[in-house]
Amino acid sequence: MNKLSSRTAAAMRHCAIACAIAALPAHAQTFPARPVRLVVANAAGGNADLVARMAAEGMSRELTHPVYVDNQAGGRQIPGTQFVARALPDGYTLLAVGLVFTTNAVLYNDLPYDSVKDFAAVGIVGSIPQLIVTAPNFPANNIRELIAMAKAKPDTIHYSSTGVASTGHLGGELLNSMAGIKLVHVPYKATAQANTDAMTGVVELSLAATSSLTSLVRSGKLKALGISSSKRSPQMPDVPAVAETVPGYQLLLWNGIEAPAATPKPVINRLNIALNKGISSPDIKDKLYKAGVDIDPQTPEQTAAYIEADMKRLTKVIREAGIQGER
Repeated sequence: MNKLSSRTAAAMRHCAIACAIAALPAHAQTFPARPVRLVVANAAGGNADLVARMAAEGMSRELTHPVYVDNQAGGRQIPGTQFVARALPDGYTLLAVGLVFTTNAVLYNDLPYDSVKDFAAVGIVGSIPQLIVTAPNFPANNIRELIAMAKAKPDTIHYSSTGVASTGHLGGELLNSMAGIKLVHVPYKATAQANTDAMTGVVELSLAATSSLTSLVRSGKLKALGISSSKRSPQMPDVPAVAETVPGYQLLLWNGIEAPAATPKPVINRLNIALNKGISSPDIKDKLYKAGVDIDPQTPEQTAAYIEADMKRLTKVIREAGIQGER
């Protein structure tokens, strides 16, 4: 296709979208009138996919129309996110988002969308905290003792995560920044191997989601020093929050939903109510709890503020640590 025809096609597309947007106020009164697509920019079976499917199940009941998951995996979630950014802002195409949505905005300056301007926040499903764990015979028994050890012997304590810019990696770097220490990151490709090496002392620490570590901690195979939520989690109430020792510390594997920018406010509100009611229903809440998710219903405005704060916090961590994006 030559440049002229490409420009013509783009102009026609923009015109079609503009015409569709003009009709949206009336459409908002009858929303939804058909199934809603929830794009998950991950492969089926992972955390993001499972949480999205539970949220979709709850929303479907409230909207009286199906909310179905459309997996569009690959490219560090960038193609799937771009797909939703360019979708018609009518409420029928949504995006499941999480920590990678915010870290991508910091790691890459050439994204084919604007993570803030091209999206409208719908709501938060919930979050999974990270645990900082070690072998049972590790000398430190809590975060305060760990920090003291790390300050006494910088660069000698290693921690594993599931890769560069993963939640565990960022959690370790956030602790380095806020506590003034230097833990050394060791990236792994698989959570199971990272946890095994922490149990056997190949690495001193592991940072991973509670959902993958709870059984190992309860069985005594690993010792939990702290949890990354701002306060103790209902999932593991006996484990102190890192924030009890390092005020303000928080890093969560969170899950939320966004819509394309310019989606009518009444539609956003309708989706938000459906999401919050859906995840708060006893059976969905129980499913999420068993998956390690602490539900966190929020308004669209609270969600936007949450994502903005997460982005600011991670910008500081990523730049201080010199973390580079990988694709």
